[in-house]
Amino acid sequence: MSRGRTATSYLVTCMFIFCSPLHSVKGLNICTSGSASSCEECLLINPRCAWCSKEEVDGIKSITSRCDHVENLLRKGCTKEFIENPVSSTRIVKDLSLSSKGSGTAHTDVIQIIPQNISITLRPGAPTSFRVQVRQVEDYPVDLYYLMDLSLSMKDDLDNIRNLGTKLTEEMKKLTSNFRLGFGSFVDKNISPFSYKAPRYQDNPCIGYKFFPNCLPSFGFRHLLSLTDKVDSFNQEVQKQKVSRNRDAPEGGFDAILQAAVCKEKIGWRKEASHLLVFTTDDVPHLALDGKLGGLVQPHDGQCHLNEANEYSASSEMDYPSLALLGEKLAENNIYLIFAVTKSHYMLYKNFTALIPGTTVEILDQDSKNIIQLIINAYNSIRSKVELTVWDNPEDLSLAFTATCQDGLSHPGLRKCEDLKIGDTVSFNVSVKASSCPPKDTKHTFILKPVGFRDTLEVTVTYNCSCGCSAEIEPDSTKCSGNGTYTCGLCKCDAGYLGAKCECREGDNANTYQSMCREAEEKPLCSGRGECSCNQCVCYESDFGKISGPFCECDDFSCPRYKGVLCSGHGECVCGECKCQAGFIGDNCNCSTETDRCISNDGQMCSGKGSCVCGSCQCTHPGAFGETCEKCPTCPDACSAKRDCIECRLFNTGRLADNHTCQKLCKDEIITVDDLDTDEQDSTVLCVYKTDNDCVMRFTYSEEVSGKSVLTALKEPECGSAPDALTVLLAVVGSILLIGFTLLAVWKLIVTIHDRREFAKFQSDRCRARYEVASNPLYRQPISTHSLDLVFNVHNKAHNGAVD
Repeated sequence: MSRGRTATSYLVTCMFIFCSPLHSVKGLNICTSGSASSCEECLLINPRCAWCSKEEVDGIKSITSRCDHVENLLRKGCTKEFIENPVSSTRIVKDLSLSSKGSGTAHTDVIQIIPQNISITLRPGAPTSFRVQVRQVEDYPVDLYYLMDLSLSMKDDLDNIRNLGTKLTEEMKKLTSNFRLGFGSFVDKNISPFSYKAPRYQDNPCIGYKFFPNCLPSFGFRHLLSLTDKVDSFNQEVQKQKVSRNRDAPEGGFDAILQAAVCKEKIGWRKEASHLLVFTTDDVPHLALDGKLGGLVQPHDGQCHLNEANEYSASSEMDYPSLALLGEKLAENNIYLIFAVTKSHYMLYKNFTALIPGTTVEILDQDSKNIIQLIINAYNSIRSKVELTVWDNPEDLSLAFTATCQDGLSHPGLRKCEDLKIGDTVSFNVSVKASSCPPKDTKHTFILKPVGFRDTLEVTVTYNCSCGCSAEIEPDSTKCSGNGTYTCGLCKCDAGYLGAKCECREGDNANTYQSMCREAEEKPLCSGRGECSCNQCVCYESDFGKISGPFCECDDFSCPRYKGVLCSGHGECVCGECKCQAGFIGDNCNCSTETDRCISNDGQMCSGKGSCVCGSCQCTHPGAFGETCEKCPTCPDACSAKRDCIECRLFNTGRLADNHTCQKLCKDEIITVDDLDTDEQDSTVLCVYKTDNDCVMRFTYSEEVSGKSVLTALKEPECGSAPDALTVLLAVVGSILLIGFTLLAVWKLIVTIHDRREFAKFQSDRCRARYEVASNPLYRQPISTHSLDLVFNVHNKAHNGAVD
């Protein structure tokens, strides 16, 4: 490559790197620390590393210092035309405009993605990006293949779709003017244990089944009608169909899906149309490895196996296809798969959609009455989203996507847009980065393709891993003392020679050259920080500072640091030791010998609450803080110290006002309020003192997080007034009267309660008396009568009270 081409290459570099605002590289310089010994090695270290191929540069003393950031190389004296710094770039090869309508006379010219072909050149580690736009055009042709489960449980569904073609076409014509229909059916593999194989079931597996005694033999997949715009043909074919019967519950639907996808010619899929495959069933499918139950160990090959009768001929030879194979073949042939399944199996097929791109699932009624609306809903759902997929992505390339959907916002990491309308345009920013350099002249190609679209974007990748100066070779160059080949600013010495310019000859004294570059016998060459050129060390360059010394043993950046600053900024680093400036001491010069900053406003050292160490106060009193330990809300004298400031600042009184030192010592912020709130914070200190005129002054003292002191005080002291004599007299008399009336009321209440109790007792005793009201219970009659009973026995006769 010529120097002119090198200059042109640099101009491109300038646009992307150098012409942007630069900043000096701080910390570890990955370019110089990478020990690159050639231009190509330098480019692989980091995408920001560049190589200086100029022969003599004052600022470049070693091989590794030729590999550096562009701004550093320019600072060292390397001119632009000698800087090798290839960059990643993008070139659009084919970029036809997006179409706005799908149907017309030239379907093959419909464009739904731009650009269509891109060529990118990558430098490892340096990404490049490009923009992709995708549009769902209006009135795009649609091919719909209806794949139906004809097992016995779907008999009522078959009856309800006899005129499906007519009704479905009427609805689809509202969405597209170019619509075609096809039809196929499936049951399961016609082998045991999936189907009935006993001789009596060969022609009619429904023998003995009382609900439906006649049906067709089981079959895997049968293609019945190629895609056509003749609706009557579809209806006639559906009306001919009869159900069959298999043994187990799962069906062989995945066999049918794969054949419908890969047998493009027989099915009749058009390149310029959207491909919809509607899969209707009321049960679960057989998956890969289920075929082993019937002795089928051969995996599915993903090929078309329809015979002359349009039946799946490999049904009894190969296993069921896997989900991965299904997804691959559906995407390869741009087919949207619509699962129309009953509600009981909805979640299973919903999980399948996460594993098969471009797949949707809808709930089918038990008798398929909602099939038309189901297909319309699924089609609208498909057309409302765009998702990019990547095909044949090389392993050493990493891709990052950022989607810009209809909301106009960027969504990093997203390559899918939803809730779109027909005709909406979305864009994706794609960033591509290579991790390594493949062999020379290697090219890779990968494809970006929206799910279900036939349109693709082809991306061709080449790699920029070589330097232009490598093509300029000078054998036996005088720049190499005639003993080597000069290229990219370096000498590659011939056998038997060494040195930066091949000026030294190998031989008996070769060890002597190296021994003079060691500080001691066991030490590494040039302390591991330089190159031994013949008999002296050439020290490496470092962004941290300067490496020096006869053995590169010294530097000006390995001294102790304080808070990340070399020698605390108060000294000079000399061969690993800090030489402190006047007024500073310590290993890292961080200790000041001055005490001026430790004197507080009251003239004390650290306010009497600490000691001065290295030019700053270290507070020892509990609760004290601040530059001079002047802040101490919890100290016993905090209120008395701030009282003087309150008096002099607010009322111009007190000790400090007399000495005219108020403004000097009282710098805290004072806030005056009408009512003092003492419950704001736990750290707030309430101070109360009595003024000279017997008033009470209250204020609070607190410290903010920033360290600022805040005093909040009442605007005026609280002063009490003398009581009014008349008011006091009236209050006393009123109190006495109130107490008297209260006592009288209590006495009256007690007496009333006692009288009522006594009267109630009297009434009770009166009710218990047994005599009349007019008689005296104490009076007794003067005569009393007593009766005497005597019994006499006269002549053995008994007499009662008389004698015969």
